[in-house]
Amino acid sequence: MAIDYPATRPANPRFSSGPCAKIPTFDLSKLSGAPLGRSHRAAVGKERLKSAIEGTREILGIPADYRIGIVPASDTGAVEMALWNLLGERPVEMLAWESFGAGWVTDVVKQLKLDAVVRDAPYGEIVNLAEVDTDKDVVFTWNGTTSGVRVPNGDWIKSDRDGLTICDATSAAFAQDLPWDKLDVTTFSWQKVLGGEAAHGMIVLSPRAVARLESYTPAWPLPKIFRLTKGGKLIEGIFEGATINTPSMLAVEDYLLALDWARANGGLKGLVARADANAGAIAKFVAATPWLENLAQDPATRSNTSVCLKFADARITDGAGFAKAVAKRLEAEGVAYDIGAYRDAPAGLRIWCGGTVETSDIEALLPWIDWAFQSEIEALSQPA
Repeated sequence: MAIDYPATRPANPRFSSGPCAKIPTFDLSKLSGAPLGRSHRAAVGKERLKSAIEGTREILGIPADYRIGIVPASDTGAVEMALWNLLGERPVEMLAWESFGAGWVTDVVKQLKLDAVVRDAPYGEIVNLAEVDTDKDVVFTWNGTTSGVRVPNGDWIKSDRDGLTICDATSAAFAQDLPWDKLDVTTFSWQKVLGGEAAHGMIVLSPRAVARLESYTPAWPLPKIFRLTKGGKLIEGIFEGATINTPSMLAVEDYLLALDWARANGGLKGLVARADANAGAIAKFVAATPWLENLAQDPATRSNTSVCLKFADARITDGAGFAKAVAKRLEAEGVAYDIGAYRDAPAGLRIWCGGTVETSDIEALLPWIDWAFQSEIEALSQPA
């Protein structure tokens, strides 16, 4: 027996966790002022890049004495730039509770070959932050994009620490409050919470991180694209709009448009509220749905952006196959694109709830998840 279709469809079915949904008011014509075909080192290019840097500082509340740079290769490039430039001066602790954190462990232990302390936790959990020694350099993700687990606060980071904190905040920036006084290196990309175009990353350096860069030279060679210093001094131009490689001025214009939208929607406070409302709608649905659970076990560490769900029903014998079938049904109906769990994560769904997603679209999606689940359960009962 066919299951009835829900009455309402999401106006925007884009719930991918990266690249994420564009701002609700996006229109390609709004990028017509981009200085295309111009050098990014010309006055007009530098002005637009500088505007992107200072707009980021304004909305995120980044302290005036922190440097903000636009760098190549998205968040991955920004994180690896930090690891290759800064680590090796003192002992290191690596924290991981999902695939991207595990990737940084691989970089540090297998590529840089540092004898780091590795603290990890399975998907859905987080390490015991009280055990972390912040007199060592500490590398961690603030929000586990592939596990839906986030750091609840920065209380575990000492204010008088000797080490540097290197934080991959790519799915947290613009949706969660980041304690800048506790973070020495923070990285993120445009393609996550504000739905910007891919390939550009941002790196934010505290004065302590700058002091390390200017006093320490790592033992390994640094590719040109990673270099943040010259002659023992910070390359200030990187943090004033003179990027290391050629940026896309169209992508820069798109990011500036997203920053304008963020300002008009309450800045960081407004963006956090939008993400919280989206995640809250899913939490309410999960609480009323016996066959669905949040992958993140502790409500205190549940993400408000990358919400990861798992199916809990004894009739499901092939969890991965079932989850893929549900996601495929939703995509075929045009109500949800790209919401399958990340390839390395437990089988289930991952729904992006960042501020560019409308809560009305989340609310319209949830009955469709129920429809897809019931349809797949009915299919399981049919003879082969």
